[in-house]
Amino acid sequence: MSAVYAVDVRIEAPVNDTEVTDRVADAVRNLFPEADPSHQQGALVAEVHTMDGFSELLHRREILDTARSVFFDNLEGDTFAFDVKKQAAFEGRINFAVGDPSELGDIHVNVTVNEPSAEEYIDYVAPPTEDGQPVYDEDT
Repeated sequence: MSAVYAVDVRIEAPVNDTEVTDRVADAVRNLFPEADPSHQQGALVAEVHTMDGFSELLHRREILDTARSVFFDNLEGDTFAFDVKKQAAFEGRINFAVGDPSELGDIHVNVTVNEPSAEEYIDYVAPPTEDGQPVYDEDT
């Protein structure tokens, strides 16, 4: 039986004058299929309450260790945030942005975990791995 997670995920993606808003919305939905982005002051903003689609991509691309590292590095209390490259998102790939933002701007994701804890949610989205394979807690 899996635990019940209560999370608020806020996604913001800048939309530049040279970009087609619908394409940026597609990029967001490629990573967060549940998102329904709305246009707000030069950016697309969406709120979702799951990272299942994102987690599935992490598993498929086998970048769970990278994701865990990024999430834990940016964990403060019950919140963690990260940026992903917009260009990769257009192609349905996750590429974490570190350092200077790219020319088009990065997609910023802010995750607040209400239940159970941020650490447990990170373990759910990006489980620890052993020899590159996810290791799941027997209790979940």
